[in-house]
Amino acid sequence: MKSIILKEIPIIAIVLLPFVYLAYIWNDLPEKVPMHWNINGDVDRFGSKYELLLIPILLPLLIYVIFLIVPKIDPKNRLKEMGGKYQSLKTLLTIFMSALALFIMYTAKNDASNNPNYIVLLIGLLFVFLGNYFKTIKPNYFIGIKTPWTLENETVWRETHILAGKMWFVGGLVIVFCSLILAKETNFACFAVITVIITVVPVVYSYLLFRKIKQLQ
Repeated sequence: MKSIILKEIPIIAIVLLPFVYLAYIWNDLPEKVPMHWNINGDVDRFGSKYELLLIPILLPLLIYVIFLIVPKIDPKNRLKEMGGKYQSLKTLLTIFMSALALFIMYTAKNDASNNPNYIVLLIGLLFVFLGNYFKTIKPNYFIGIKTPWTLENETVWRETHILAGKMWFVGGLVIVFCSLILAKETNFACFAVITVIITVVPVVYSYLLFRKIKQLQ
């Protein structure tokens, strides 16, 4: 138990970092802060600074709590078979959400227009890292490409996640590259197209593979 608690301390510190930063800048925040930006990076909604309290709660804290709870309610206990990979995935997503929360609060404090390419670049990096983990995810009801066909057949699950892992890795790299060289409007379109492709293709593939396996049986 003690070793488990010690292992969680660095992640808890990551979760708390946006709360600490928000407390640090609180008195310097105006009563109305930017809360939403359009794809051109222009502020299109202002809100009370108290709305910023939701950012660290809904991003790093919520993700961390979900990752703590999910293995305990997994009916087949397959997530526990991931071992250290699950812990790494939890750490990765917590870091990403914490960084995103810090970025949003920093932008709100400085009342500056936000270049959406920065957020898209971060999401692209997240896709790259997630692509590395897909092939290690065991069949479960919470994480991964959860279609009726992957959940029905372990071979379909495995092959679908191998394909998805490659697509998310390459797609993430393309998104990062586009974020560095394209204008904001063009980059958003590129991001949307790539995201749809890497999401839809594995789903369709899982169905076609499942049907092929059933025909051979």
